[in-house]
Amino acid sequence: MSHYPHMLAPLDLGFTTLKNRVLMGSMHTGLEETKDWNRVAEFYAERARGEVGLMVTGGIGPNLEGSVLPGASMMVTQEDIDNHAVITRRVHEAGGKICMQILHAGRYAYGPKCVAPSPIKSPISPFPPAELDEDGIEKQIADIVACAERAREAGYDGVEIMGSEGYFLNQFLVTHTNKRTDRWGGAYENRMRLPIEVVRRTREAVGEDFIIIYRLSMIDLIPNGSTYDEVVQLAQEIEKAGATIINTGIGWHEARIPTIATSVPRAAFAWVTKKLMGKVGIPVITSNRINTPEVAEEVLADGCADMVSLARPMLADADFVAKAMAGKSDRIAPCIACNQACLDHTFGGKISSCLVNPRACHETELRIEPVGTARAIAVVGAGPAGLSAAITAAQRGHRVTIFDRAQEIGGQLNLAKQVAGKEEFWGFVDWYRSMIADLDIEVKLNTEVSANDLDDYDEVIIATGVVPRDPQIPGQNRDNVVSYVNILDGTATAGRRVAVIGAGGIGFDVSEHLVHDGDSTTLNLPEWMREWGVADPAEHRSGLAPEGPQPHAPAREVTMLQRKTSKVGKGLGKTTGWIHRASL
Repeated sequence: MSHYPHMLAPLDLGFTTLKNRVLMGSMHTGLEETKDWNRVAEFYAERARGEVGLMVTGGIGPNLEGSVLPGASMMVTQEDIDNHAVITRRVHEAGGKICMQILHAGRYAYGPKCVAPSPIKSPISPFPPAELDEDGIEKQIADIVACAERAREAGYDGVEIMGSEGYFLNQFLVTHTNKRTDRWGGAYENRMRLPIEVVRRTREAVGEDFIIIYRLSMIDLIPNGSTYDEVVQLAQEIEKAGATIINTGIGWHEARIPTIATSVPRAAFAWVTKKLMGKVGIPVITSNRINTPEVAEEVLADGCADMVSLARPMLADADFVAKAMAGKSDRIAPCIACNQACLDHTFGGKISSCLVNPRACHETELRIEPVGTARAIAVVGAGPAGLSAAITAAQRGHRVTIFDRAQEIGGQLNLAKQVAGKEEFWGFVDWYRSMIADLDIEVKLNTEVSANDLDDYDEVIIATGVVPRDPQIPGQNRDNVVSYVNILDGTATAGRRVAVIGAGGIGFDVSEHLVHDGDSTTLNLPEWMREWGVADPAEHRSGLAPEGPQPHAPAREVTMLQRKTSKVGKGLGKTTGWIHRASL
């Protein structure tokens, strides 16, 4: 009997059946842009071997003007078809199914040739788009349809048409970006004409036995976005036009409400998808912050959706579904939604990876293979670096012992997990604990290591971490001055007025910790929605509360100080720094 009967149940699409209800959602990894198609294929094949029901590639441009940035991967030539066939063959050999996402970025395209329904520049791109005329719109439709035909020729099982997150098709839907007065603008029937026409013509071109996923924005979270009734109307028309599945999109990229960061509650937007259930006759997928089999099962059992989309959890652990099937969910490396090596890398022009799993997107380079001769290895330090080294060495067949002078494993993760909004770090430490037990790694805690303790080992890995820098400020030895370590580990208590010296990541974490009393809003969805101004789209257009964000009263008065003259928090994560600054 499966522990996850809803998640692991097959889904019959009529002409094909998915082995379970888990979709690996689309992610921009930068892999396609490497042109190393063996590397790209292995990334997807490893997830196929991990038993995921269906995968969607990163966004592939249908033409130059729609590509997310110059040099981004497109599907426009026979060479493109041949390259992508390497991916689909490898995935099918591994027993998987895969769809290609067709992504037209519209005004979000990071290039001077971008196009849009109206010439309104995006706040997240430096280039003002050109307004399309009738012929220009027709060209975009034809290019998207041709892209889908090429995807089929390349062996894909289907396509996902990106119609959410503020990209091209989404831009036509709302008056925020569509100021047209012709048949593509004005009344909603005109504004939704483009996505319907794209799906209808795509279905005509690819035939009936080909998956078409439409990515529908369920809640825009921007001014002048769609109403709930408009979302339902569009979903029903998209079904009539020939879509196989509707996938949930949450928020535009320019929205000032976090949607996938670690401080967002788990499954925070599943209730939005649930509102569409029963309104259409095709399967509906929900997404965002679903990162464990338990959360996925609960969402499906509660009738929020027919499938769940997990994107970054598949970076953290390619074997997510296989481990759940085997009853080993405690050994699934957890996605902590940090954004550090995935989204931050993507927006920094780097290949994506994963803080939890450095092999993500580097499967052909970082190969963990059995050793010919097992050695005795000592790892000094039970923080994340030491624990990761120990696990990898043990997986290769070495005999490993970990030493640490602390009384528990985890190092500074045990400080991070005390910060409101970083509750996922508790599970990260638990995962390390499970893996150590599973691999029979010996752990010696409360142990101050000397050279003599290491005589019997063939190799020693030093992973003792860092110590805080001494700022050497006159008066720092007074009783009212404490280390951040003592604040976060609970050995010191702060008063009502606190000065935090340092405005980097730790300074922000400590400040966040100090302004909270009681439960974190990350653990209380209604409170989190109130804090960020999220409302029911059936009551308020676009899901924006009319009163705006309503943050809780701070528990203390905190002043952050830094020596630099740059903006406070400038060095924070590219995709999460704004959240921390806005919160404080």
